Amino acid sequence: MKYYSTNGNAPLASLEKAVVKGLAEDRGLYMPQRIKRLPDEFFADMASMSFHDVAYNVASAFFGEDIDLDVLQDLVRDTLSFPVPLVRVSDSIYSLELFHGPTLAFKDVGARFMARLLSFFIRQNPAADVRGEINVLVATSGDTGSAVANGFLAVPGIQVYVLYPKGKVSPIQECQFTTLGQNITAVEVDGTFDDCQRLVKSAFMDEALNRHMQLTSANSINVARFLPQAFYYFWAVAQLRVLRPDVSPEQIVISVPSGNFGNICAGLFGRRMGLPVGRFIAANNANDVFFQYLQSGQYVPHPSVQTIANAMDVGDPSNFARILDLYGQSHEAICRDISSATFSDGQIGETMRRCLRETGYQLDPHGACGYAALREGLRQGTVGIFLETAHPAKFRETVHDITGADVPVPERLAAFMQGIKQSVPMTARFEDFQAFLLSR
Repeated sequence: MKYYSTNGNAPLASLEKAVVKGLAEDRGLYMPQRIKRLPDEFFADMASMSFHDVAYNVASAFFGEDIDLDVLQDLVRDTLSFPVPLVRVSDSIYSLELFHGPTLAFKDVGARFMARLLSFFIRQNPAADVRGEINVLVATSGDTGSAVANGFLAVPGIQVYVLYPKGKVSPIQECQFTTLGQNITAVEVDGTFDDCQRLVKSAFMDEALNRHMQLTSANSINVARFLPQAFYYFWAVAQLRVLRPDVSPEQIVISVPSGNFGNICAGLFGRRMGLPVGRFIAANNANDVFFQYLQSGQYVPHPSVQTIANAMDVGDPSNFARILDLYGQSHEAICRDISSATFSDGQIGETMRRCLRETGYQLDPHGACGYAALREGLRQGTVGIFLETAHPAKFRETVHDITGADVPVPERLAAFMQGIKQSVPMTARFEDFQAFLLSR
């Protein structure tokens, strides 16, 4: 399989190059040349498969030409060492709980897979660069940093730099990547998530840095981060078939809390592979650039604003370029498959209260956006799945302030809170970040 750039001005890349480099030479995002439709036999048997078997079939369509299938099977099995259950919330709405992994967030799937795949390439080619190290840069608005940091923790040959906006992630999220030490360095940027993402992208394009060190990204701009997220869309539908065998594919709507749009992009790739669903909803908080695009046909990025659903605080989502490419730049085609909804902090809070009162189900602020979009957009006879992307305990103070509920903190989350914060203060100026990396 070869990978091309969304900007169209870079050489085709192998899977190894696409993963190790992260970003193409022309600053575009890598896309696979082909998206294979899965065989009919897979869809016929999907409901009786395990999560590992479903994920392996999806993984083999993307990576099977480049990785020995036995090795790929091991990578998938090692990545998915936790359950991803589909939980009934009401008669027509189900929650796909993606928070049962090591850092209690959906990004554990992509981050763990990428860490293992990158480690595989390092073992295959130990002289990947003159210093024998690959340096992973990742910008985070909350959950990405913790998932990547824990996925790569103590992996030989890899150094990780997590850039996060000062004062704009929850205290628990911050603990999950600033207390680890070892090969993980937290960089506290005096700015927004968009500033962090800009610093990362600028570093990839800087000649001096690329001469000094081998750089790659673990954000969803990396194909090894976002493609594995397709695994759990197929698993959600497989579970729904068991719970609701009366539901046809056209009746299924999947609502995705959307920030940098890697998550819903993976679902759209899944649809090209034959994922049997009717349509998707991109649920936005106040950072509604995609919602506005669907209304007007014009993509107008803007500075991100801080909300209680902080992992979605993105004003210029990177993966929008992949969605445009996937749909041949056609606004009309995108609108056929995807709708959108946008919610203020007040609406998110009211959704959390109402859901808990009416169903007993505790939402986190991000899942609340997905749930609210379904309540607003489901038509009679359709069934909705929303992605509950993080454990409510990661936003314990916010959840308590809104609902009055005291969310128990899982033991593995409490363990992070006992550590000592270690972070490097950084301005939002690229020159300062460049000097820091050159000194390493």
